[in-house]
Amino acid sequence: MVYLLAKLRPEECPQLLHRVVDGVCGRESPRMADYGDMWTLVEWMELLDSLSSLFRLAVGKNTPDEEVLASLADVGGGYGEAVLTVLRARREEIRQALVERTNNVSSSTLQDFDWHIKLALSSDKISSLQTPLLNLSLDVKENGALKPVSVEMNREELQTLISSMEAANKVVLQLK
Repeated sequence: MVYLLAKLRPEECPQLLHRVVDGVCGRESPRMADYGDMWTLVEWMELLDSLSSLFRLAVGKNTPDEEVLASLADVGGGYGEAVLTVLRARREEIRQALVERTNNVSSSTLQDFDWHIKLALSSDKISSLQTPLLNLSLDVKENGALKPVSVEMNREELQTLISSMEAANKVVLQLK
């Protein structure tokens, strides 16, 4: 929906784009009232959403300028250049806001861990079980207090945990 940007005069475009970036960074977003009745409410919301997504994705995926321009081909050259100018000027600020937003997902951090493997030979229902179990003890710091967490997992649950941790590690390495 970035094509809706073409309703704006080219000289007003950078101001709107900077205010959209302000919104992405957690400050005040642009208000529809500041731009008269150029757009309907639905168009305004779609424009803000598409511009915010464009800035977040371009910075988050480290998209080259050529790809950003290609995604803005239906708007027109002057608008695409305005978007690129704002993106180049505020890339680091947007990246910092994205990192902060990601860090705010949880205030908990892992401080330490320990593990033990047990072999369950039988249970009250099955006479011969022969199931390996992992007992994982985590020390999690949450709001300044250390909180012990203990989890018991079978082989399948452990494999799921390892796969999730490997996927998270890949994301962290991509962000560096």
